[in-house]
Amino acid sequence: MSIRAEALTKVYGQQKAVDSINFMADTGVLGFLGPNGAGKSTTMKMLTCFIPQTSGTASVCGFDINKQPLDVKRNIGYLPESNPLYTDMYVKESLAFVAGIHGMHEPAKRIAEVIEQTGLGPEQHKKIGQLSKGYRQRVGLAQAILHNPQVLILDEPTSGLDPNQLVGIRQLITELGKTKTIVLSTHIMQEVEAVCNKVIIINKGIIAANDTLKSLRDKNKGQSLESIFIGLTNK
Repeated sequence: MSIRAEALTKVYGQQKAVDSINFMADTGVLGFLGPNGAGKSTTMKMLTCFIPQTSGTASVCGFDINKQPLDVKRNIGYLPESNPLYTDMYVKESLAFVAGIHGMHEPAKRIAEVIEQTGLGPEQHKKIGQLSKGYRQRVGLAQAILHNPQVLILDEPTSGLDPNQLVGIRQLITELGKTKTIVLSTHIMQEVEAVCNKVIIINKGIIAANDTLKSLRDKNKGQSLESIFIGLTNK
């Protein structure tokens, strides 16, 4: 399994943000859903070694997040919800900078491929600060996939995209999911139904559902994902 979490827990003061969750993820797109404050971003930050867990364990591509954080980061691409970017850099310059961090040899070809994949061609010679929010999201996604990681963790990757851009990025995520493990957090249920093979719904730090999309619907008498989500998270 590319991702394995066992009794993963994060406590802030008196609050258990993530409460002893267990799940596994392999090749494909996993929809990671939950209301605001449910523990989604906290879980993603633990898996990407941005914050330490309080207890429990997790591994990415066989590397322990606590004992082997550098190996985890080499095998993971992360697009956080805040999408921090150096706005005074040019698009192509920023990708070259990220390639340098990863120690990529002869990165020019890979940068050109990623610019093509993410539709950044027309904007590649602009400063990031001049880009629309949608194109900034594309830059964040380009940086996440640049080093060709086995695992991608995407927190609200389509935020700010117009309908035409949405289609392109969803197609890219679907294509990447054929060979990579992708954890996709979003509030857009149509997006999950369009690209995800499997769904985890987390509520108040506890996993409320962990199943394939089809099986989840079958167990809930064919209800829409939105109805299932509301039913599980309003408790």
